[in-house]
Amino acid sequence: MEDRSQHEAVVLFDGFCAFCSRSVRFILERDPGGRFRFAPIDSPAAKRLLAACTPPPESVDSLVLVEDGRCFIRSAAALRIARRLSGLWPALCVLRLCPRPLRDCGYDAFARNRYRWFGRNDACYAPSPEERGRFLE
Repeated sequence: MEDRSQHEAVVLFDGFCAFCSRSVRFILERDPGGRFRFAPIDSPAAKRLLAACTPPPESVDSLVLVEDGRCFIRSAAALRIARRLSGLWPALCVLRLCPRPLRDCGYDAFARNRYRWFGRNDACYAPSPEERGRFLE
């Protein structure tokens, strides 16, 4: 059986982060075409995808977008996701005009504080029965 995840956009997320779990639900609601699939970043599926990325990403713990065998991290991942969502979210791509180091600095500051600001779940995000088909594991 072919591994479909290599031909899709897969969002790897921190399943214990309350903000990250809410972000997954947010993406699901605004992705009516089902373009994105999901996997917790510490899952075996995520580890396989990260190992196959060219170039392999540096240490990541919050959000990765794997698309066509390439890994996008930090602000680049968030903006690539936003551009495919319904509504006005693609307008956020104007932030690409801001230099990546500056965008990533803001992203990193947010990521460092996400547990303090939004909390940590006791268990990894569990998709509903309707969402299960969108998750790799």
